[in-house]
Amino acid sequence: MKYITNALLFILLLPGWSRAQSSIDTLSLRSLFYEPLLAGHRPDFTAFSPGAPRLYYEGNDSARIEDKYYSIALDGTDVRQAPDHFTPAFSASPDGKQLVYNHKDNIWIADAGFRNRRKLVSSPSSEREATWAPDSRRIAFIQDGEAWVLNMENSQLQQITHKKEEQPGYSIVGWAGPNKLILSQWDTSGYEAYYFPEYADQFVQAGETRRGIPRQILTLAYLDSVETEFVFKHKGYLNTSISITGRYLAIDERDAPMKRRTITVMDLQEQNSATVFSDSTRGWIYGTDLAFAPEGNRLMFLSEQDGWNHIYTVEPDGSDLRQHTAGNYEVPWAAWTGQGEILFASTRQDPGVRHVYTLDTATDEVERLTSRTGYRKNFQLSRTHNQLVYEYSYFNEPFELYALDLEHPGEEKRLTHTIPDRFKAIDWQKEDYLRFTGRDGSTELSMSVLEPLHKEPGKKYPVIVFVHGAGSLQNVYKGWSNSYYREYMFHQYLNARGYYVIEVDYRHSTGYGRQFREAVTNWMGKYESRDIIDGLHHLAGRYPQADTSSVGIYGGSYGGFMSLYATSVAPQYFDAAAALRAVTNWENYYHTNPWYTLPRLGTPEQDSTHYARSSPLTYVDQLEQPVLILHGLMDDNVGFQDAAQYIDELVQAGDKEFDMMMYPTERHSFEDPDAWFDEYRRIYDFFEDELK
Repeated sequence: MKYITNALLFILLLPGWSRAQSSIDTLSLRSLFYEPLLAGHRPDFTAFSPGAPRLYYEGNDSARIEDKYYSIALDGTDVRQAPDHFTPAFSASPDGKQLVYNHKDNIWIADAGFRNRRKLVSSPSSEREATWAPDSRRIAFIQDGEAWVLNMENSQLQQITHKKEEQPGYSIVGWAGPNKLILSQWDTSGYEAYYFPEYADQFVQAGETRRGIPRQILTLAYLDSVETEFVFKHKGYLNTSISITGRYLAIDERDAPMKRRTITVMDLQEQNSATVFSDSTRGWIYGTDLAFAPEGNRLMFLSEQDGWNHIYTVEPDGSDLRQHTAGNYEVPWAAWTGQGEILFASTRQDPGVRHVYTLDTATDEVERLTSRTGYRKNFQLSRTHNQLVYEYSYFNEPFELYALDLEHPGEEKRLTHTIPDRFKAIDWQKEDYLRFTGRDGSTELSMSVLEPLHKEPGKKYPVIVFVHGAGSLQNVYKGWSNSYYREYMFHQYLNARGYYVIEVDYRHSTGYGRQFREAVTNWMGKYESRDIIDGLHHLAGRYPQADTSSVGIYGGSYGGFMSLYATSVAPQYFDAAAALRAVTNWENYYHTNPWYTLPRLGTPEQDSTHYARSSPLTYVDQLEQPVLILHGLMDDNVGFQDAAQYIDELVQAGDKEFDMMMYPTERHSFEDPDAWFDEYRRIYDFFEDELK
């Protein structure tokens, strides 16, 4: 395999782009991975300031990788670096006057501006999870797995729990009124040991980890009597909410395969319970937020029961269950702003667009609060319910923090300005966002297309397909790719060198309803491949210069799996595949990540057919095209075992064309820019060799 020369790495952009350059390496391959970051350091919301109309966020104003914390007013002015003693994991008192936080395993208290700080609890042990009581006069915390309460008025310290040594430690769920605590324990005694060896140090490290599905236990602690009462035990997944009065505890449970969901509301005063909602599916339950109203006792939750994620509310006794939104669109986020009003985001306009709306639960009237087309995510509602902060993006505009004043919902306010000038100086191509119907005549698919720059009339250009990872993820929308920003810039680099680049949000992706996501249940790879191939057909029909007889495919993790799978089962459509940190044997992934694989494929013992037909390892004999395998040796998500097993099968076959590179000090998500650069240099070389 040839390597890119230094001249190529730093080559100027093609003629039509040279006018937009701010420096010689503006869009070299190297500039995509090294500091200063070409697109800057995306700001992440940290917390609202308890003492002023401000917020804290994490980022770096010099486009460096190192994280820093900043404070900014909610009108977008007065940016400051956060105080020296700032910590993101603080808890503000309900009256907003003080905050507590952990520092060096001890609990500290300070005023709302991180001033006048002092150590509140100091011991040889480690303290965590400091949680204010509703009256702002007591603080609950965990020390060595036990729950304690400190009275701020008289400094009285009270141990609440006394677990047995072999029992798992407690965590704090929350206060249930002024004199009760809800506590949880995670029983991981059923976990199995697995190993992800580390080879780069002087001696090989075993890299032991324990994996499995936990058994979760909920306990009610009475502070007056210092007694505890078992509430609930469940192997699987739990979400909880406590009513503002502390009387009701909502428990949202999903079984281990995520096929069944039950919401139970416990009346802690009358000591009874009611099942208020249940749901089941052949695939896996998804989108399960729930919360009690800030006034009264009505419970709101999200559910896909009708096929799309929507808003429901119900009384604690199960009466008056109501669905408030309906239609072929998603509600990815919702929150109460008052007793009868809910703020929510949805894709009512388009699957690739998210707007913010308000809902009157009495009339089901909906009002849209945002007007700009784009994609919004990571919504944060202030404790006073009058400010909403989120990340917003549009094509070629990396995400920035925006705020919406809910008391005066006019134009949304941009808070951060972190995109470097050198990024803005590039004349980035705006991708084509397309919706088309698949071969079955009913499946609606989203696809993005980036074209080669400076196409010559009558000439055909090769195509590269990017496949997003995770499976359950949305990456085709009207905005900047947050999950794959390096890849997005790499695609524009490829455009400048004569490639079409497309991406299809295949079935399994989120944002398109339950049926779309669950279609892959029991056979991963089958429908995803069909959707990607349908995307190639749509490309050929709409872009006559796209050479769909010369197609490369690549992706990481689930995208790597799909690259190998699709190339093996449909060699007539794909001419080369680059697989990064790819799953090649789903049975391996079941053992180390059962939370993911069990809902989709079942168990290897009972459902061996599902695993065999979903694993690229099964199809090595069918592989006709060259493949490139890239994997971190220390990967503790998709272990290097998957690469090793696949490469061994390629070797044993004796007639397969492949290349590989392993990265000794990288895990699933690479950190070293040198490793990122080397990986994508190899991908570029590989496609240059095989497609041109």
